[in-house]
Amino acid sequence: MAIRVPSMELHRSAPLLPGGRGKTCLRKPFLVQAKRSGGLEKANTRSRGTQSSGQPKKSAPLTRGTVSAPLPVPGNIPRPPYVGTNDVPEIAKEIQMHDKESIVHMRAACELASCVLEYAGTLVKPSVTTDEIDKAVHKMIIDAGAYPSPLGYGGFPKSVCTSVNECMCHGIPDSRELQDGDIINIDVTVYLNGYHGDTSKTFFCGEVDEASKRLVKVTEECLLRGISTCKHGTSFKKIGRRISEHAERHGFGVVECFVGHGVGRVFHSEPIIYHQRNNKPGQMVEGQTFTIEPILSTRSIDCDLWDDGWTAVTTDGSLAAQFEHTILITRTGAEILTKC
Repeated sequence: MAIRVPSMELHRSAPLLPGGRGKTCLRKPFLVQAKRSGGLEKANTRSRGTQSSGQPKKSAPLTRGTVSAPLPVPGNIPRPPYVGTNDVPEIAKEIQMHDKESIVHMRAACELASCVLEYAGTLVKPSVTTDEIDKAVHKMIIDAGAYPSPLGYGGFPKSVCTSVNECMCHGIPDSRELQDGDIINIDVTVYLNGYHGDTSKTFFCGEVDEASKRLVKVTEECLLRGISTCKHGTSFKKIGRRISEHAERHGFGVVECFVGHGVGRVFHSEPIIYHQRNNKPGQMVEGQTFTIEPILSTRSIDCDLWDDGWTAVTTDGSLAAQFEHTILITRTGAEILTKC
């Protein structure tokens, strides 16, 4: 689950309701001190991303359906400390380091998250609602004795994030039916034995046009190229450079509104992982875990936030795609923990 970039302005907009268009509302400072369900949310004030050819087919603007009540979690399943408050936790300053014992727990949480994600992907079909996906994900997580980390995080009402088409991230599952040709990012985080495992992937719904497939393919390639730079002693800024180079080569923009983050016992912590070119200080250390979760767009990299406080969409309605892994830094490289 990404978090917004701190200390940036954010466009506020009304959600698109059936039969109507959204309206950009007052732009005001929005300080974010924690990652929300899916990447650091940074209010972006620029528009970039110029795919020169092969634009995806224009689809109807995303509309909001009915959001059902949060699902119950059995009382015997341990909760993360933020559950029970609507306050968004601050991003922890601690770097999440692991010994042999805690690495075992991280691997277990991440393996569960990745298997849940793969199962959720099999449910993506025309006419299926994102609420149905949420219910299935919720059941699989609690049946494994884990807690769905997004549920109750800063008041987030669901157990998974489902971001369709122009939604960059943090989409709230609802009654909207998926349409043939949609793309959907599903972001799963589980809390198992005191550790969070965090991952996401963009799936195709039915027959998707070639331009949309290209966006999704390049986004996944960007994630893997970012991971390939990682090892003990490497500067974090190399991740953003490698991702940006590949995205720009294919004519896509890298969204700067959201970032990756440390993850482990705490859902969101330092280091903050920027996916665009940057000059931020810091080096990777053997034994630390964090997420890399780039979002690419076909045109605008600017973000509008719906009035639900979560759903982040491209300002011009252009498609966005995202992939995410939790990784463990080793002496010679990086281990992807979220592989099923």
